[in-house]
Amino acid sequence: MTVQEAFGARLRRAMDERGPLCVGIDPHASLLAEWGLNDDVAGLERFSRTVVEATADRVAVLKPQSAFFERFGSRGVAVLEASVREAREAGALVVMDAKRGDIGSTMAGYAEAFLHKDAPLFSDALTVSPYLGYGSLSPAVALARESGTGLFVLALTSNPEGGEVQHAVRADGRDVGATMLAHLAAENAGEEPLGSFGAVVGATLGDLSSYDLGINGPLLAPGVGAQGATAADLPRVFGTAVRNVVPNVSRGVLRHGPEVGALRAAAERFAEEIRAAVADA
Repeated sequence: MTVQEAFGARLRRAMDERGPLCVGIDPHASLLAEWGLNDDVAGLERFSRTVVEATADRVAVLKPQSAFFERFGSRGVAVLEASVREAREAGALVVMDAKRGDIGSTMAGYAEAFLHKDAPLFSDALTVSPYLGYGSLSPAVALARESGTGLFVLALTSNPEGGEVQHAVRADGRDVGATMLAHLAAENAGEEPLGSFGAVVGATLGDLSSYDLGINGPLLAPGVGAQGATAADLPRVFGTAVRNVVPNVSRGVLRHGPEVGALRAAAERFAEEIRAAVADA
């Protein structure tokens, strides 16, 4: 397999050049309706292509939510394949939000679906769940290293249910979320300018000073915009790790569709606010 430049290096450059904004592509039924589109494959395709057209040549990262495409079956997945390809061709990095997690050959199959260079859904990175044990991710870690792609591991998520697992305290006194961060720091040790193995850490979580977020990798941070967090909150939440934060905005940008110009303006506004907040930290 031909290895492209490591995801962490490509992401660092994209963040520095375009700003660190990640725009989610979340074509759920209510957004399709807001855009005046039918909740069908044609509506899905129009929505996704419009978001890609408006943003892929100017934001660092696009993050399609696989579930909203998969619900339409094979035709929906075909739309996702086209969206990923077109977004990458326009210069955006694509993080596939699929949150896959399993063991052994099944985990390897999930990794190959999204991280193998010949896969129709080949993406720059994949979100994964480590809650069958961090070691269960080893096939995905290995393929990411081989292919120059990356992973974002669920560590400290913003959904209230997550705490019952992520804040559970292990026998060594460290909670599960902190354990995941430690695993990622080990994966990224010595990598420059940025490691390729990131964590998902909610921007709405408030004070995270008790956690070591310095994993030498990116922190994908959902919650900015409609969920209540703002660009100005990022330095307070992430502290000295804020320069490696990739804030995800979905509805805050998408609600401005279906006009390409309005979507583009919204993305640029968020990107500038985030860039300024990080620069002042």
